[in-house]
Amino acid sequence: MNAPIRFDDLEVGYDIPAVPGMDAADIQTPALVLDLDALERNIRKMGRIVAEHGMRHRLHGKMHKSVDIARLQEDLGGACGVCCQKVSEAEVFARGGIKDVLVTNQVRDPGKIDRLARMPLLGARTLCCVDDVDNVADLSAAAECHGTRIECLVEIDCGAGRCGVTETADVVRIASAIDAAPGLRFAGLQAYQGAMQHLESYNERREKLDVAVAMVREAVEGLRAAGLECDIVAGGGTGSYYFESASGVYNELQCGSYAFMDADYGRIRDAEGRRIDAGEWENALFILTSVMSHAKPDKAICDAGLKAQSVDSGLPFIFGRDDVEYVKCSDEHGVIADPQGVLAINEKLHLVPGHCDPTCNVHDWYVGVRNGRVETVWPVSARGKIF
Repeated sequence: MNAPIRFDDLEVGYDIPAVPGMDAADIQTPALVLDLDALERNIRKMGRIVAEHGMRHRLHGKMHKSVDIARLQEDLGGACGVCCQKVSEAEVFARGGIKDVLVTNQVRDPGKIDRLARMPLLGARTLCCVDDVDNVADLSAAAECHGTRIECLVEIDCGAGRCGVTETADVVRIASAIDAAPGLRFAGLQAYQGAMQHLESYNERREKLDVAVAMVREAVEGLRAAGLECDIVAGGGTGSYYFESASGVYNELQCGSYAFMDADYGRIRDAEGRRIDAGEWENALFILTSVMSHAKPDKAICDAGLKAQSVDSGLPFIFGRDDVEYVKCSDEHGVIADPQGVLAINEKLHLVPGHCDPTCNVHDWYVGVRNGRVETVWPVSARGKIF
């Protein structure tokens, strides 16, 4: 029988799953675990791709919500800044020292607009998206009030069916209003085609992106005819970055999940028909879980259920195992089919979550592991920052 781990001897509270120097086998579960070697390889690879195509990469902060990982993406991958979805999230990255922060969303609430206008006082270039000319006056007034500048991208709905305008005339009208407004600067276009990122077929994704590229090219030309140039033409995700990079019109990518990978992204195919987690990108993020019951001979129960992950994109899969399968979950339990009864009590398994973004948002810590030992523990800095 193993001696119990005494966390008080390690000078750490009970609210943290591991400490640096600990054997990886002793990590408390369920916990988010990062394979640091795989993470760094993914980041460096994206950095090389971006540089080879003369692009910029604005890391997708909502994926990991971590200032530490954002810094790693800047240091190892040459990321030019971060894109966030909410003002509170953006504030965390700005306070954490990220100097170029884009809220890839519309900011309409007066309180949020006021906070956005104060972000440059933290030393960060501050940008947001606009898809309604009525938003311009409010942003301008807040920037003028605080003596700051907000840079604005006009958002194009190029297929996602959410925010954004679809007509070049509207793009030009909004951009012209931004250009004329005190305290604001027209910075370019936001054109992220999110609806096609998880289409399994490479050719289907390419067809969707061809439509987006045509819309963006028309908008850029319309803006130029009106005397307006785009510093940023942004879009591109893990499922499409190669299309935007070769488009001749985009100059900034916003890839996120490539760094961690998840089960849903792993299913999509590259140009040769291979799963992208079979060579293009490595799984670097795992939910470490422990077997807590095996009262049924063909079924094991682990401690990672709904409260440890998001299953909106499907159940996790068990990394490196084809003899057992995660088949069901409830609040605190995961059910694992174990037809041969091979799993032991307290045996640890690495789950690849179905969707990394919302999974990360329910954890407080990342446990970074290298060579079987805990090397670092990072907070999920912007966890819960959804307003």
